[in-house]
Amino acid sequence: MLRVALPNKGRLANQTITLFEKAGLKAESRVERALVATLGSDFQAIFVRAQDIPEFVGDGAADLGVTGADLVAESGQSVRELLDLQFGRCRLALAVRDESSTRHVDDLEAGTRVATSFPRVAEAFFRERGLEMRIAPVSGSAEIAPHLGVADVIVDLVSTGSTLRVNGLREIATLLHSTARLIANGSAADDPHKGPRIAELVVALESVIRAAAKRYLMANVPRDRLEEVKEIIPGLSGPTIVEIQNGGRWVAAHAVVDADRIYQTITRLKAIGAEGILVTPIERLTP
Repeated sequence: MLRVALPNKGRLANQTITLFEKAGLKAESRVERALVATLGSDFQAIFVRAQDIPEFVGDGAADLGVTGADLVAESGQSVRELLDLQFGRCRLALAVRDESSTRHVDDLEAGTRVATSFPRVAEAFFRERGLEMRIAPVSGSAEIAPHLGVADVIVDLVSTGSTLRVNGLREIATLLHSTARLIANGSAADDPHKGPRIAELVVALESVIRAAAKRYLMANVPRDRLEEVKEIIPGLSGPTIVEIQNGGRWVAAHAVVDADRIYQTITRLKAIGAEGILVTPIERLTP
């Protein structure tokens, strides 16, 4: 069985398990809170800290893993990114105290102390800009460092920015944007036996991710307005038009549409006389 390293706690873990379940790979274990579980017949999940997953995958202890792009970057491990899972969205930001006169990263003086739990990424960021900084690695709560005199600025993960504001900090630069990623050990991905199964997993997960942003729409539309229907609901390769028994001037139009455009789509269909409009979620979508 191929071994997949998954986050063992937190929102990232919950979202990952949900994604795998929707793809038909429910984690099954003999006891509650087990560190190992089966994922269908081909995969075995091991639950570890998200920050350790790049190393597990890079060293070959796991063939695949799910973790944040920020943690992959910080690890320095040579792993292969297979898929952006599009959740766990955040950014790694450079922040200063509100009262600081610094407005841009280039305003920082050489030797400025930077508190961060991402020393590798931070050092590379400043090096690319020709800035020599004093990196102060911390394991957490970097926001308090400027107030304690431990550092002048911080580099930390930001989601909404509210934590920075509460702690009297102001963001001046973004080092990287991060989401959860499916990563693989390069040797496993290239293996003639493991590679095809890994590719199948990517297709399964991708179909769930793609479906989340789409809806399936069905409507009875006037036969003489089909050109407008095609414009309103083009679908993946045009709407499917189905004859309705004893429908006369009516036909049924079916199409996949963007979830975030449902309101506008229904409004436009109603404007040309469509009736019986039905919108349903899609579990998986593979073009």
